[in-house]
Amino acid sequence: MTDSPPELSSLNRIRVVLVETSHPGNIGAVARAMKNMGLSDLALVAPRAFPHAEATARASGADDLLARAWVMPSLDAAIADCSLVVGASARSRTIPWPLMLPRDCARRMQAEAAGGAKVALVMGREKSGLSNAELERCQVHVHIPANPDYPSLNLAAAVQVLAYELRMAALEAGSALPAGKVLERDQPLATAAEREGLYAHFERALAALDFYDPDNPRQLMRRLRRLFNRAELDRMEVNILRGILAAAEKAARAEGRPAT
Repeated sequence: MTDSPPELSSLNRIRVVLVETSHPGNIGAVARAMKNMGLSDLALVAPRAFPHAEATARASGADDLLARAWVMPSLDAAIADCSLVVGASARSRTIPWPLMLPRDCARRMQAEAAGGAKVALVMGREKSGLSNAELERCQVHVHIPANPDYPSLNLAAAVQVLAYELRMAALEAGSALPAGKVLERDQPLATAAEREGLYAHFERALAALDFYDPDNPRQLMRRLRRLFNRAELDRMEVNILRGILAAAEKAARAEGRPAT
């Protein structure tokens, strides 16, 4: 077996997450596509049937990825330790989200992974893709610009395209970027779990301040998510914001406003 070049080590920190895959053969085909390109971290959110003989058959030698695959009850659990979460989206949304083409997105994902962060690429259901709520968990959406007259890619084909771009981004970075200059941060990026904690805290605090009505939320929290996703919050920044929110809640209680 040929050893992988050291510049490809960043691929070990990139996780492919499949949400509610309905056909076990697609899981095996995705595992094969991943192994072709040097990806090895596979997470399955509530798959309809797994483990399954058809998944193993379609993996065609990548069954070691299936044996190590994480089976998770929810998307939040699958991405909790990831600092950058990218969702594959084939549809436009009411509120535009940062959208990248595969090549640019792969470069960003590789740079984060090379800096030591965990990164997730989230793929949706075969028929309906990711829900709006699931896409809100992603800082960035990636779109494969297929033929508009026939844009439908099956799950494994979409993963193969994105996995190829990730491998090429890692190889390019290894030959073109000076060591130690991938990222310049004094704090690690916040994880998905830390960001979700911040958003939940915002809902409570803004409700306590009578700025947010949980019974008529409109799109406030969705727009706040988009704002903070653009900012790429690190852990210290999340802690600062939560400290401000806690102070606001304390002031609201001092004014006699009911706790939420």
